[in-house]
Amino acid sequence: MTTQRPLPPDRPSLDGLEQAWVARWAADDVYRFDRTRPREQIFSIDTPPPTVSGSLHVGHVFSYTHTDTIARFQRMRGKSVFYPMGWDDNGLPTERRVQIVFGVRCDPSVPYDPDFQPPDKPGKQQVPISRRNFIELCERLTADDEKAFEELWRRLGLSVDWSMTYQTIDANARAASQRAFLRNLERGQAYLSEAPTLWDVTFRTAVAQAELEDREWPGAFHRIAFHLSPEQQAQGFADRVWIETTRPELIPACVALVAHPDDERYRPLFGSTVRTPVFGAEVPVLAHHLAEPDKGSGIAMICTFGDVTDVVWWRELELPTRAVVGWDGRMLPDAPEGVNAEPYKELAGKTMHSARERMVEMLRDSGELEGQPRPVKRPVKFYEKGDKPLEIVTTRQWYIRNGGRDAKLRWEMLDRGRELIWHPAHMRVRYDNWVEGLAGDWLISRQRFFGVPIPVWYQLDSEGEIIHEAPLTPPESMLPVDPASDVPPGFTEDLRGKPFGFAGDPDVMDTWATSSLTPQIAGGWERDADLFQRVFPMDLRPQAHEIIRTWLFSTMVRAHQEEGVVPWKHAAISGWILDPDRKKMSKSKGNVVTPMGLLEEYGSDAVRYWAANGRPGTDTTFDTGMIKIGRRLAIKILNASKFVLSFDDNPGEVTAPLDLSMLAALDEVVRDATRAFEAFDYTKALERTERFFWAFCDDHLELVKARAYDGDASAVAALRAALDTLLRLFAPFLPFVTEEVWSWWREGSVHTASWPSVGGRGGDPGVLEAVADVLARVRKAKSAAKLSMRAEVARLDVRGEKADLVRLAQDDLCSAGNVEEFVLEAAEGPLVVKTVLEEG
Repeated sequence: MTTQRPLPPDRPSLDGLEQAWVARWAADDVYRFDRTRPREQIFSIDTPPPTVSGSLHVGHVFSYTHTDTIARFQRMRGKSVFYPMGWDDNGLPTERRVQIVFGVRCDPSVPYDPDFQPPDKPGKQQVPISRRNFIELCERLTADDEKAFEELWRRLGLSVDWSMTYQTIDANARAASQRAFLRNLERGQAYLSEAPTLWDVTFRTAVAQAELEDREWPGAFHRIAFHLSPEQQAQGFADRVWIETTRPELIPACVALVAHPDDERYRPLFGSTVRTPVFGAEVPVLAHHLAEPDKGSGIAMICTFGDVTDVVWWRELELPTRAVVGWDGRMLPDAPEGVNAEPYKELAGKTMHSARERMVEMLRDSGELEGQPRPVKRPVKFYEKGDKPLEIVTTRQWYIRNGGRDAKLRWEMLDRGRELIWHPAHMRVRYDNWVEGLAGDWLISRQRFFGVPIPVWYQLDSEGEIIHEAPLTPPESMLPVDPASDVPPGFTEDLRGKPFGFAGDPDVMDTWATSSLTPQIAGGWERDADLFQRVFPMDLRPQAHEIIRTWLFSTMVRAHQEEGVVPWKHAAISGWILDPDRKKMSKSKGNVVTPMGLLEEYGSDAVRYWAANGRPGTDTTFDTGMIKIGRRLAIKILNASKFVLSFDDNPGEVTAPLDLSMLAALDEVVRDATRAFEAFDYTKALERTERFFWAFCDDHLELVKARAYDGDASAVAALRAALDTLLRLFAPFLPFVTEEVWSWWREGSVHTASWPSVGGRGGDPGVLEAVADVLARVRKAKSAAKLSMRAEVARLDVRGEKADLVRLAQDDLCSAGNVEEFVLEAAEGPLVVKTVLEEG
């Protein structure tokens, strides 16, 4: 940018600044990353790729503004800033939105239709389409969303290099994700296992531990009888033992009863068997320390599977499996082995709710239900994006080792957490708590469609059955692959699904399995070696605190396994945006505010000002009042700058004590703001700068304007020096108004100008502080007397130990206060000011 406007406009305005400067920045490549610079001159950011599923909300504006202030500061410090933007466009949110927008659902059995067009108006019944058609609609919808997202980010003023974007589903991301997986597999860090799996019946997919949330859910305890043998009755027991459960529909899945080993009530039963109600299946009575004697009757049934404790009991007690829950959340059509098939027919095919109701009826009819069910609310596991309680089904899934089953790896990941510099520091506790509480390895496979395919095939035996023990893998040169359409080396397409042929793995990776590689994907890992060595490990990971357990931890795991390092030097953690009721804003709760209207009404700088006032790691309430203050600040910068620049530029030295004092005080601001930014405390940097600016406008401008109007070289030079510094201090926060003012009198962009340094002119900040104190008291006296601020002061008496400081600027003080007679007396103690507004 070389065009220079010599004078400010007659009536400066914030209107239209965003459109004008967004276009200029793009045309002049102001934010272009210079990849020729050595690593020590680069600041690289692992920018969070927003989920492309509809629209951004004000919470996104909040956290991304934080990152942008840091990027702009580092650029002004002379760094070439690697600041790409990614789009997280694969996974369930995109699939769900495609289903809603286009009225379709994916059915892999449907053949591909190259001419398919979705219905103009989606009906109640979703149209089944092929996987390929479904993915094409996903890509079409996300492309539209990404354009809208980019437009909003540009309007907000993000200083992203828009030539460096990526998608978490594009070819590069798929290749990187599959390459990392194959290397995990080769090193034994990825494995296939058939095991109990948390399962969302709506989405029909497995769910990882990091995607769980507990929600209060209504239920009821049912007191149910299991039957004892005559031999047990002969030992003094009644004919039945009572258990209490909220899941009576799982009685056909019962494989044992369990009580605490120290529970005297049931110790004689350990090692014997009882019969289940209605179905009459024999099950053992066992002891385990996790049983709770004071919960219910103290003895519980172990079902496969009702909750995660059932899984622990099943695994540690080496019990058989009686599966009754299908992937669709309905009771399986056939009774498990050892269970009476006749009564089971009453439950087959029913939803869990209907099966529970019918089971209660059957228990009541058989006399095996005592009393009425007792209502209760208890925490139940949900998928974070789901609306039905999770079930546990036995499935074959892919896992990556993360320390959940390996104490050595867990300690290594805790050590990695200590290597990372956290902002704020206390956020590391969340990381440590998550790692220490891991209950299993990372489940990465998902039974969905729009995602990165698991890059393996399986050989088929003579019966056409899959041999899971020896997966077929592609060479890295073949990546990315889709096993649903690509063929493994050594095979031809005609052998797909045939005996002695092959079958592709039908699953895709969890979206975090791709997002965990954002430093590698954005940095060109194995694709652009020169770029990767310049930006990795990265300098900064900015993100929200609630995904420390998912995105941050999983990225740490992948970098630890692949590169043996922490993927960044710093982690800057943002808080949530809260609504007026102090509840987190989220799309699912329907309490979000979309940002474009705010940007149009108040201006981008005003919204950024509100966001930058949200301290690192702290939840912040959405507040239009703060946005209005930001707009007032931006307008004040325009007007104050026009005032300063209205004086003829009269090159000269700053010599007046008051001018030197002001610049010395500004030097302190520069020091404080720099230290704050270096500690990633953007809020403190803004507060310090803003506080000085308002004092500068209220006090210093009033004190020196008479001299400035008279053409005093010191006054004008000091004002211009202060403006130059203040614009650069404000630039990371208010990029549009500072660029506008900079263009009135400086060449180039303020955003590529150097960060201000300490001037070192040797002034005493105490001069301005003392004089401003006296001026404030004069104003207070006039205000109390209900007089104009230009009213004459007949006599002003100032006495105290700082009188000599006031003396250095007494002419400026008398001019600003319109003082007729001024009396100064040096004395011990604080300043005493007496203002006489009229004679006598």
